[in-house]
Amino acid sequence: MLLLVEILKMLAEIALLALAGQWVLGLLAGAKREQNLFYQLFQVLTKPLIAGARMVAPRVVLDRHLPLVAFLLLFFVWVVATITKIDICVRIGVHLCK
Repeated sequence: MLLLVEILKMLAEIALLALAGQWVLGLLAGAKREQNLFYQLFQVLTKPLIAGARMVAPRVVLDRHLPLVAFLLLFFVWVVATITKIDICVRIGVHLCK
């Protein structure tokens, strides 16, 4: 069970970093971000996350806000996985969680 929680937490961290990286690179690149190779790579990585956020979010949410929705959902998943990992480690003993 601990392994599954750690995998979920790790995947959430990778996805959160990809969304944050896309946002920061979008700020730095400005209007020419669509031609930036690394921004395009981040778009490919985050496209499934944003599509999942579109399925969860109501239709009133604008498409330009979907990356924020995806980030917040992933942050919630990360928090729940972290709390679950701490709970499991306390129950089985911290020395077994290393």
